[in-house]
Amino acid sequence: MAKKSRFGLKGRGVDPKAREEIRALLGKEPRRRDLLIEHLHRIQDRCGHLSSAHLAALAEEMRLSQTEVYEVATFYHHFDVVKEGEAPPPALTVRVCDSLSCSLFGSVVLIRNLSKTLGKDVRVLHAPCVGRCESAPVAIVGQFPVLKATVDSVRLSVEKKNLKCPETQYIDFDSYSRNGGYKLIADCLAGKRTREEITKIMEDSALRGLGGAGFPTGRKWQIVAAEPAPRLMAVNIDEGEPGTFKDRYFLERDPHRFLEGMLVAAWCAGVGEIYIYLRDEYAGCRAMLEREILKLKSKAGFPLPPIHLRRGAGAYICGEESAMIESIEGKRGMPRLRPPYVAQVGLFGYPTLEHNMETVYWVREIVEKGGAWFASQGRNGRKGLRSFSVSGRVKQPGVHIAPAGITVRELIDEFCGGMLPGHEFYAYLPGGASGGILPERLGNVPLDFDTLQPHGCFIGSAAVVILSDKDKASDAAKNLTEFFKAESCGQCTPCRVGTAKALGLMAAKQWNQPLLRELSQAMMDASICGLGQAAPNPALTVMKYFPHEVG
Repeated sequence: MAKKSRFGLKGRGVDPKAREEIRALLGKEPRRRDLLIEHLHRIQDRCGHLSSAHLAALAEEMRLSQTEVYEVATFYHHFDVVKEGEAPPPALTVRVCDSLSCSLFGSVVLIRNLSKTLGKDVRVLHAPCVGRCESAPVAIVGQFPVLKATVDSVRLSVEKKNLKCPETQYIDFDSYSRNGGYKLIADCLAGKRTREEITKIMEDSALRGLGGAGFPTGRKWQIVAAEPAPRLMAVNIDEGEPGTFKDRYFLERDPHRFLEGMLVAAWCAGVGEIYIYLRDEYAGCRAMLEREILKLKSKAGFPLPPIHLRRGAGAYICGEESAMIESIEGKRGMPRLRPPYVAQVGLFGYPTLEHNMETVYWVREIVEKGGAWFASQGRNGRKGLRSFSVSGRVKQPGVHIAPAGITVRELIDEFCGGMLPGHEFYAYLPGGASGGILPERLGNVPLDFDTLQPHGCFIGSAAVVILSDKDKASDAAKNLTEFFKAESCGQCTPCRVGTAKALGLMAAKQWNQPLLRELSQAMMDASICGLGQAAPNPALTVMKYFPHEVG
């Protein structure tokens, strides 16, 4: 009997049929590593899941190890990896948001009832915030958002096969151009405006980064411009913070104002190539942006840098700038240790200008009206305007553009039509899940950067969630901590283990407050990125301002 050879390839072999399917699906698309997530989306969109055979074939086609492909595919929530021998998921998935705003309006009961009602051919999943908090509760049928969802409305969407996200009415390229659009960037490129002039206007406006960090915009442009070329730009539209939906609001209505602001920022910083990172939940925005960017490229009449639109895959952590960069590079969205900062060593190792979408959205209007105009808009000694994403127990939730430094009481009364009937103002989140929870007695604190820190909170992306006397702040804190636990990337122990331990302590009728404070301090001191550092804020503020709720 002949002996088996000791030589040969080890590991999973590649199925010839799967190889041909992958080659046909990718066609002439490049096989570069940074396109791995895009190619995984192609497979998922076509097949409804990612089989082991297809992952092995994709690894071979891209000349990557199967481990590299598998670890990326299993990192992101929206990829369904089916192991060998397992049954694929049902053809249709319904995701029901269970983050705070939706939970206030009954999403937990909705999930339970849908699971009983829709049958075995439809999979019902809990989902983190889907960015439509003003219409809570929200269910996503395929890619179709069912707003203010009920069992009947979700079932009707399933029966009618409403699976694709509808697009809203928006200002397209032709309409935007007819009303002065792209004149600013054209003047910049023609030498009619200087980089120094535009940057000075942004500095005079006091505009700060509106993704949450609040770094001065003009100063950021100067820092990146001072770095050696080539320089890149990464635009962050991965707003996964519960309660935040302002970027979607602006993108659905006036996408070219954002695109022009992006081009001006890139020009001022000497950027040669731009990457836009859009969260996967915004399927309608993605289809619209793909179409409008093509129009821009064909009709602009002036030279454009290469613009790439990249698709997220369901990971809140990728809202952190370095995790987003890792994801654009086709990797797991794991935050980087700093220094170096992304302005020095960012995307593909090059100096990178990273901006939130809303920050550059304001650029054209600020330049046209002047930095002093924007800076003069605030209240209570603050400067500028803010786009508040307001949800919860108010009559008119939504995006409200209001002066920086407005108080939450003023925001509720002047912009939100007051509280819902039968509800009294009890508490509020001034800055989304990360920003902490404050009681109504602190409802006159100006909402802006640097004003909330003395109270243990921050404004972040200005996502304001209003709680009433029908709610408990401690329940809200548990909901938010559950979110952080689920969204931790797992890279560092203080965050990965700390969120789980904190949630366990908060499940008790009486919280072990000394231990919870000690754990929170360890998380804030030792976590790599802002997720772990800010995750204790809900618990800490509840213990400080709502001690009667936690024993």
